[in-house]
This record gives sequence, C-alpha cells and structure tokens, in this order.
Amino acid sequence: MQYTITPPNHIDSTINLPPSKSISNRALIIHALAGGKVAPSNLSHCDDTEVIIKALKNKPETIDLMAAGTAMRFMTAYLSVTEGEHTLTGTERLRQRPIGILVEALRFLGAEIDYLGEEGYPPLRIRGKCLEGGQLEIVGNVSSQYISALLMIGPTLKNGLELKLIGDIVSRPYIDLTIHLMQEYGTEVEWTDVDTIKVGAKPYIEREYVIENDWTSAGYWYEILTLMDDTDSQITFSGLQNGSRQGDSAVKYIFSLLGIKTTFAHKDLDKLTDVSIKRYPRTLPRFEYNLTNQPDLAQTLIALCPVMNIHFRFTGLHNLKIKETDRIEAMKNEMAKLGYVINDINDSEMVWDGERCEKTDPVVIDTYKDHRIAMAFAPLCIQLGEIKINHPEVVTKSYPHYWDELEKAGFNIVKQQ
Repeated sequence: MQYTITPPNHIDSTINLPPSKSISNRALIIHALAGGKVAPSNLSHCDDTEVIIKALKNKPETIDLMAAGTAMRFMTAYLSVTEGEHTLTGTERLRQRPIGILVEALRFLGAEIDYLGEEGYPPLRIRGKCLEGGQLEIVGNVSSQYISALLMIGPTLKNGLELKLIGDIVSRPYIDLTIHLMQEYGTEVEWTDVDTIKVGAKPYIEREYVIENDWTSAGYWYEILTLMDDTDSQITFSGLQNGSRQGDSAVKYIFSLLGIKTTFAHKDLDKLTDVSIKRYPRTLPRFEYNLTNQPDLAQTLIALCPVMNIHFRFTGLHNLKIKETDRIEAMKNEMAKLGYVINDINDSEMVWDGERCEKTDPVVIDTYKDHRIAMAFAPLCIQLGEIKINHPEVVTKSYPHYWDELEKAGFNIVKQQ
C-alpha cells in the first residue's frame, strides 16, 4: 500500500490524540498484578497495548507478541512471578531484539527462564513462581523498559526489590513514569540514592485510573505547525497534563525553540485538560540537543530540521539501533532521498551540517515496518508539496487513526493498493 499526501494551506483543527501506550502498557501490568478487577480507562488501541490485553486475558501456553518489544519485556517479568508455564515469541524482528540483560536479572532473582533459540533473544520459555527478591544490580544505559519491568514486579517479591543502576541512566523519565504509576496504585517505591530505587513488599491496591493521552504523538502536530508558513494556523488537543510524567512532554519545550507556543486551558499540573499550540516566527540556525530522555522524538526532529534549513547535532541516540528497525540507518537512507546527507557518530549521534546530495523524484519514503518513520515524514509534504509513503499501515503500532486525523486537518491522501 502507498499513500500520496498533499498539504492544506491553513489548519485550525481539534486533533484526537491516542492514549499514551507507555502509560497503558504499564497500567495493564500493574492492574494484573493488583488482581485484575478494575481495568484502567482510556486505554490505547495501538498494536503494543492490544497484544498485552489479549495475553493477560487469555494467557495461552504460547503467547505471540507480534512486533511489540515493550510487551516482550513487560510480559517476561510478569510471567516470571505468575503461576503457570508459557512460551513468549513474536515476529522475526522481535526475535532479533536483545532481552538477555532482563532475563539474567530475573534469573538472579530466582526466575526460571529458558531460551528456545539464540542465547539472549526470544523466544523464551517461562515457568512462573513466587520469587524472593532482594538486591539487584543492572546497567543503566540499556533500555529503560528492562528497569521498568523489574520495578513493576517488585511489590510481589517476598523481600521487595532494591535496584542499583550501574553507569549512565538513559530514558530516566520513563523510569520515573513507572515509579509514579506504581505509587498511584498504592505501593511503596522511591529513589533512595541517585542510582538506587527501593520497592517495598507492599501489594498493589486496586483503583480506577484514567490514561493520559500521548505526548509523543502530539510531537507530529508540533512538527506540522513548525512547517506551516501560515502563522494563523492553530491545533488543539485534549486529555493532556501540564505536569505530565511522560518524558516526551518535553516536546512543548523543545518546539518552543522552533517558535511553537503551548497554552494549557487549566493550570493545575495534574488535571487532564485541553492544550492549544500556535506558531510564531522564529529563526534557529543550529539545533543541538541531547535526546537521551526523549529518543522517540529523534525521527521527528531529524526529518524536520534539514527541510527548515536548520543544522543540527542530536546526541543520546544509542538505543535507536535496537528499535523496530535500525532507525539511524533508516533516517540516513530516507533523508538522502530528500537530498540531505545525515552523518552519524559512534551510533549515538546524528549530525547535519548542510551537506546536500541529489534528490530523488518522486520522493517515496520506505517505512521499514516502523510507525515513527511514517509519521515523521508525512508532514514534510507541507514544504515539499507532496510526499509518498510506502506501507502507511505501520502507524497502527502507536497511532492507529493518524491518517484520519491528517485528513480531518485538511491534508489530502490518495490511497493506492
């Protein structure tokens, strides 16, 4: 399937964002560990969340998590402390994504987990049981989802959990988001030092919980307004918090540097409210930013800046190679089609200093089975006049109605099978 997208001249629209999949996925695991009676509301309908819902509801002996890396990590920990024997598997790409660090940590706590294929990678065979818990060390510069997976099972361990993070800590806002949700469900968890988190052996308490909408998805609309020449354009969202614990809520600060002003209808930091964004003229010749805590905004910014003639240097990108695809290589390939030569340094930095190459005609973007590539490149039609996206259906992983919302905002999409 291929979509050809052309832009409107003006946007004044209220956009429906998807619920946060990061919060949804954590809330579902905590909800299950709490007894599974009072389900969270406003759950995400994305692929990742749907496979967790299905797995927790049916608990078949073999659980196919498709391409959901988050689900693989969270379910591995969850099943380790839940009675029963299960196999976790997924797509070919998922079976290439490492999980050895998490498995070794769980084994240290007493979990019974076997590899059914290559050592360090899914599929896994897990025999769940009650674990002792105690003190554990894990490197902090790997996926924060390993850390979150361990933290969430902490209250179920006989002796709780004291988790010491070794080295640099990446994506810390995602760890803090997990801690906040655990506290919302009544357990005792806190940072006791700059590198240590302690979880008490206090069970979760069932409660009603409403999922906040997704700030990462809002980032594509910030990108759209940045690209618009029309400063009268405006976009409104609902269901967001000014004091959000989502790491990508930093999008409101990051894009303020690019001339986008964010206004909240209510000032209460923890209240779900409407948010409006509007563009003001601003020139930024060079953009340098450490995206360690916001890796999912990387593709949006890497696609946007060259088209706006903004030189950039983005650091903290070392996890991009182990996402749905190797996002570093994918972005270099696709930006070259637009005529921009992006360089990477040590697989952790990406730089554009104005170097150009011959542009392809027409521009057809390949998505590499990666939802964020499709959504980051589609807005570029505003400056290019038109862009073609192959396999646009990949957006179901995080923002299933993205294309519908683009059309509602005035974009024209021609769909070809």
